[in-house]
Amino acid sequence: MNVQATITLMNKMKLEGMANAYQAIHQLPINNQPTTHESIANLVDAEMQSRASKRTNMLIRLSRLRYKASLHDIKYNADRNIDKQTIASLADCSFIDRSENLFITGATGCGKSFIGCAIGYQACLYGHRTLYFNMNRLCKQIAVAKVDGTFIKWINKLQKAKLIILDDFGLQKLSHDVKLALLQILEDRYGKASTIIASQLPVKAWHPYIDEPTLADAILDRLTAKCSRLELMGKSLRKSS
Repeated sequence: MNVQATITLMNKMKLEGMANAYQAIHQLPINNQPTTHESIANLVDAEMQSRASKRTNMLIRLSRLRYKASLHDIKYNADRNIDKQTIASLADCSFIDRSENLFITGATGCGKSFIGCAIGYQACLYGHRTLYFNMNRLCKQIAVAKVDGTFIKWINKLQKAKLIILDDFGLQKLSHDVKLALLQILEDRYGKASTIIASQLPVKAWHPYIDEPTLADAILDRLTAKCSRLELMGKSLRKSS
């Protein structure tokens, strides 16, 4: 079998990383080509890196993050009550491994959604399945799933995500069905996965916002049991851009 036939077969077997590496090795001058054992190691390593890259790209695409943001893009200053040390403590995504939640609060335009998406992007880089929702979209999906009978399937899909980002929490009134669904989502995730909530409302206002004491107690108990908070300050960044 000649080189091109081997490359074609590798591609048919979906070993694109290995095929590209094999072609690159073949194009080297003979005296610069690695030994057989080195070639095998290079091919396997190339295939592993290719698969890891494809998985990362898939996770980013499926996360449906609102912003294409990374932690390197975050602007730091004392007025915003955000520093590099705080973000660095989140950068390794160990809070996800510990199944901790994160609350990002602050006035409109202060960068809550951007930071949430940047952390979501970082989670994808670490191989964590991530899903982003603004609350309006979440409420609509709950309503649709309830009507067409796919609610349990939809809930199970959410359960598989290691990180869920709920953005714009507190901007609209929640129906009783949405509150019950939110409780079920958080119950499924408790001690197993992480949730980021971005909200204009301070955490102390979440209980009256939910507006049903029993459900509010249950929802907040699951959210606040293991959590950290990032309280942003300052004026809207949109006005300064």
